[in-house]
Amino acid sequence: MTELAARGPTHGHPVSELFATESGALLRYFLRRTEIREDAADLVGDTALALWRRADDLPGDPERARMWLYGIARHTLSTHRRGAIRRSALADRLRDELAASPAFEVRDAALDEVRDAVRGLRRRDQEVVLLVHWEGFTVTQAAAILGIRTGTAQMRYSRARARLRAALG
Repeated sequence: MTELAARGPTHGHPVSELFATESGALLRYFLRRTEIREDAADLVGDTALALWRRADDLPGDPERARMWLYGIARHTLSTHRRGAIRRSALADRLRDELAASPAFEVRDAALDEVRDAVRGLRRRDQEVVLLVHWEGFTVTQAAAILGIRTGTAQMRYSRARARLRAALG
């Protein structure tokens, strides 16, 4: 076995070396430009992914390679910011819709009782019930969403319904 094969396919690759050298500086770059620290770490990961996707474009000159990396980081940050603006606009629109809809303001004791009963289910049973009754999927579709067999979803759904009947009288 060659030394390169023993180390793995990416060890010693110019992209790996560039990222290893610059990852700490990239994190600081993003920390200075984002309000949420966790976003900065995610952006480093997103930049690494983009870097590997474009590995064939890596300039040979170390300084140009570093500049190229920061161009990718800048683009990654720009994409992140656009997404944050879209998410914020959507959240604002949903808040306005909720405020304008009296149906969402009414607290129904029976509905609260159902919600509490559903929350009392096992998490995996709860998710099947929520997908079927609140999101409108069939049990088969819920199984596909959850990545489980249809029979497993049907068993969980049946078990959950029995528990809910017992809890709600």
